[in-house]
Amino acid sequence: MILILLAAITFCTSVLSGIFGMAGGMILLAALMTLLPVATAIAVQGVVQLIANGSRAIFSREFIDWRILGAILMGLVAAATLLFIVRYTPDFVTVCIVVGLMPILVWIPKDWLALDASKPWHGFWCGFFGSGLNLAVGVAGPTIDIFFIRTQMDRRTVIATKAAAQVMSHGAKIIFYGAIASAMAPGDWIIALIAAPFAVLGTNVGYRILQRLSDENFRKWTRWIVTGIGLFYLSRGVWALAG
Repeated sequence: MILILLAAITFCTSVLSGIFGMAGGMILLAALMTLLPVATAIAVQGVVQLIANGSRAIFSREFIDWRILGAILMGLVAAATLLFIVRYTPDFVTVCIVVGLMPILVWIPKDWLALDASKPWHGFWCGFFGSGLNLAVGVAGPTIDIFFIRTQMDRRTVIATKAAAQVMSHGAKIIFYGAIASAMAPGDWIIALIAAPFAVLGTNVGYRILQRLSDENFRKWTRWIVTGIGLFYLSRGVWALAG
């Protein structure tokens, strides 16, 4: 029953990510953390999300902006190096509170924080902070989104480039937690393997829905969905912190 439930959650969250480019990974991680230790949950979610984002990047490969992707990669390498040096290890409360506070970023007025991933240095910081948070707490959708939502790119280019960036980020996450992944129980790998095809299927469905969505509705619904998920994470983290 647990595997069937996780397969259904993986499909639904992949549909959500296929439409909005994020939010799905946040829900999937919350589900996995109820079953697995935090670090193992992040590793399993990294495998599933790598496949989901990889399929999304393939479906929309003609829209990927490779110049932006290169700048994000450099930021990712810098963030991974820093986390490796300090020997960072995640814990449940930190993950929940940090993820819960992320949606604040999507409500910051455009004039306050004019970030644009199409600018080289902005792309670098997108990789550093966005991918760095992905390594640290497992998800970073809103952090990456603030670098894209204010660009002049249409929704398809945004989704495609973010998907490719997330492929790099989740790949780095799997490598970063390699020691944990190698120590995962067989049941943990079964979860990842069963969820993988549902991630691809859900991504395909979400991509088709995206084609029917306007740019205006795309940006509006992204904010509200991520905010709702963030409130759930924040309340969960505060509850755990209170003992």
